[in-house]
Amino acid sequence: MSGEFIEIEVVYALQHCQDVITVSVPEGATAREAVEASGLLLKYPEIELGERNKLGIYNKPARPDTVLREYDRVEIYRPLIADPKAVRKQRAEEGKVMKRGGGAMQDA
Repeated sequence: MSGEFIEIEVVYALQHCQDVITVSVPEGATAREAVEASGLLLKYPEIELGERNKLGIYNKPARPDTVLREYDRVEIYRPLIADPKAVRKQRAEEGKVMKRGGGAMQDA
């Protein structure tokens, strides 16, 4: 490493708020190292990287060992409450009408 540092954002969004932390990490740092440097693991002890919570970089899945580039945005994802496919299937079985754009779907 050349001793240079890069700026990274680390984001963790909750239902009611989001934390966006900007950190400087050495070139060659990984997503996991950026999350650790952000302090979010201490602030939110429920975060379990790789097990409960997955990571992404600009909305694309990323592994904790992914090497970062200047200005990357590391996102910590919360686990899904329900499987979207299962919810759609359940609604279809119950005969509920799916809404589109805030209003009920109309017959053509």
